[in-house]
Order: sequence, then structure tokens, then C-alpha cells
Amino acid sequence: MSRKHRQFKGAEVSCCVKYFLFGFNIVFWLLGAAFLGIGLWAWAEKGVLSNLSSITDLGGFDPVWLFIVVGGVMFILGFAGCIGALRENTLLLKFFSVFLGLIFFLELTAGILAFVFKDWIKDQLNFFINNNVKAYRDDIDLQNLIDFAQEYWSCCGAHGPDDWNLNIYFNCTDRNPSRERCGVPFSCCIKDPAEDVINTQCGYDVRQHVELDRQRFIYTKGCVGQFEKWLQDNLIIVAGVFVGIALLQIFGICLAQNLVSDIRAVKANWTPENSEIRSHGQQQQKKKTKQGKMSPF
Repeated sequence: MSRKHRQFKGAEVSCCVKYFLFGFNIVFWLLGAAFLGIGLWAWAEKGVLSNLSSITDLGGFDPVWLFIVVGGVMFILGFAGCIGALRENTLLLKFFSVFLGLIFFLELTAGILAFVFKDWIKDQLNFFINNNVKAYRDDIDLQNLIDFAQEYWSCCGAHGPDDWNLNIYFNCTDRNPSRERCGVPFSCCIKDPAEDVINTQCGYDVRQHVELDRQRFIYTKGCVGQFEKWLQDNLIIVAGVFVGIALLQIFGICLAQNLVSDIRAVKANWTPENSEIRSHGQQQQKKKTKQGKMSPF
């Protein structure tokens, strides 16, 4: 067969995969930008951005870190996947796949370690809560997080109300001049359905009462035990959420790798011979066009 009759049929990039991956990632990119924006706005409101050294001054956990870290990771991944798919950039797509695969591996490892070292995780959770109990009044976001946890799980402290003795405002020592001395935060109080307004002083002096009297006013169970109970009661839902996240990550990796393979196949077909065929075809087309213009009919 002569060269002029040869037809070139090369590999093509799947538009379905390309634009599905683009849409899949643009959602994460925008969500990541929103999370990151909320985190930076919260830090700006607290004056952290104008004094970066204050990041390390907080004794407890700053919830804003969740928005910053999660938002930053989602923003970077979404950007790499979105632009990589749209521009068919194999470098960005490889970065997206490797980064997402690394996150999946870390999540899997953390899940296995948490299952194997249950007691150690429980001790760390206890230490984490007590450490944040000490810093309860140091940061408004931390304070709101602890109040939400105690109200949601109907608990008080890590193991009980006496854990609030670790906080300088709530401890029962005679040297404590605080009005909250020997008390607990209002989030430990058992809510009265008839009250429309929250009584923020309901926990004052409550730990001066004996155990039986306390039970009438505040939650006496610790948050570690209540969290474990909640986890057991909602194990199927929690497991379903984690499995869903894992499947999304695997799906994203597969889409990116599929697109990379398509791009490589297209590049592999771009050989000198194929380039010559394309050039020859273009020249023939130009000649036909030129002849058509020159013809009087």
C-alpha cells in the first residue's frame, strides 16, 4: 500500500475520564479553599496572623488547625487534579495520585494501629482531654469545642467532673479566688427542658456536693467512656463513612492513572513516521484547497 493511501488512527484521551476527574476535583478544590479561608479568617479574628508566635502559646488544641490542615490538603489535591486533568499534565496527575495514595496509606495504617493499640489510644485520648481541660479558658474556639463535646455526649471531664480540678479557674484549692472555684462549665449541667435561656452559672460550687447530689445537677460520666459508647452504638455509620472516603480516594487514583495512561498512549503514537504522515496529509489538503481556489468552475 502506498504511503498516500495509508491512514493514521492514533490513541485518544477519554473525554469522559478527563472531565469527570476535572469535575471531581474542582469540588474538592473549592471546598478546600473554603475551609482554608475559614481557618485563616478565624486566626485573623484572634490576632494570630499578626502575631504568629501566639500559635505555640496555646497550651491546648486549637480547633482552627483542623480547618487549616484539612483545607490546605484538599486545596492542593484539588488544584493538582483539576489543572492536571484539564491541561493533560502528567506531572500534576502523578503528584495527585501519589499524594492521594500516601494519604490513603496513612489512614489505613492509623486505622490498623488504632485497632491493635486500643489501650494506648485510650490513654492518649485521656491525656488529650485533660490537657485541653487545663487550657479551657485560654482560647474561645477550644472552649466551644469542649462545651459542644460535653453537651453532645452528656459527659463532664475525661473521666468525671473532678477532672476540672486541673483547671486553675475550677480547682477547689483555698488559694483559688475565682467565682468558678470547685465548679464545672455550664456544658456539664443537665439541661432543664423548661428553660429557654442557658444558665451559665449552673455549675458553680457543684463539686462541693457529695456524689449523689451532683447527679441531680450535672453529668457525672467521663467523656472518654461516653465517646467509646457512642462509637460502639454508631459503629456501622462510622465504618460506612470511612469506607466511603476510602472508595472515593481509590476511585480518584484510578481515574488519574487511567488519564495518565491515555496521555502516554497518545504521546507514544506521536512517532517520526506518524508525524510525517500527518505532515503529508496536511500538504495534500493544502494543495487540494489551492487547486479548488484556482479552478474557474
